[in-house]
Amino acid sequence: MRVRFWGVRGSVPTPGPSTVRYGGNTVCLEVRLADGTLIVLDAGTGLRELGKSIEAEHYTNPIHLFITHAHWDHILGLPFFGPVYKKETRIVMHPTTERGISRTRNPIMFDTAHFPVAFGDLPATIERVENLGIHRIGSASVRHIELNHPGGATGYRIDDADGTSIVYLTDNELSGPGPTPGSMPGSTIEELATFSERATLLVHDAQYTNADMPAKRGWGHSVVDEVLELAKLASVETIALHHHDPDRDDDALDAIGESAAAWVKTNAPSLASVVAAEGLVLDLKQH
Repeated sequence: MRVRFWGVRGSVPTPGPSTVRYGGNTVCLEVRLADGTLIVLDAGTGLRELGKSIEAEHYTNPIHLFITHAHWDHILGLPFFGPVYKKETRIVMHPTTERGISRTRNPIMFDTAHFPVAFGDLPATIERVENLGIHRIGSASVRHIELNHPGGATGYRIDDADGTSIVYLTDNELSGPGPTPGSMPGSTIEELATFSERATLLVHDAQYTNADMPAKRGWGHSVVDEVLELAKLASVETIALHHHDPDRDDDALDAIGESAAAWVKTNAPSLASVVAAEGLVLDLKQH
């Protein structure tokens, strides 16, 4: 399995000289399975560059799309994804909850109030697999879990036939106040640890530091140290800190990376930690 980060920023795109090294596009991951199947996790502004890469590759197989939730930073790239404007493209959307099914049937990004092209006018073939259980895709199976985020969000686990796995949990608040008005019931830390158990790679929302609290408690994002604790509890091999705060520049993310490395060295020496950056490629191997 190969994972590539095309967008790692949360909340809003942050272009500019202070975010060059980690990137300013909002969240989007490319996952290539052992058999070459392409899965895309989230459709933030990073999706635009992924689309260019797919077109340059002349990729012709189905593109499988999983979206955690419909907040703008996770769907803003959809109208700018080049492959949707080619009739030979086949995109398979995989909603895994009733909430997701409703929103993928009538995508807000293509309602002509938010973008001039209507969903029904897109040249690509767009299919939906409306399955509330396990999704079988190529050489892998995909499971889901509910997260703690205002309005609800869904996390995913992809287990490939070669024994590698990725767990993608964003946006998620590990020690929030519990379900808030308009949100779906989330999952406990213990449930998330079981879901993530022994994953090759855990990608988790780590938007905040301890200094951001308690002012941002209940906003639906996690503190870095809590994410590291979850990774330790789940015995994952690598934790990728993700969904960076828009006000966090490259130097601040460097500092987070150094702090996380020190925490891991003291508390979980078998765990590897990385700060997700645009262009980062991780080749997952079975151990």
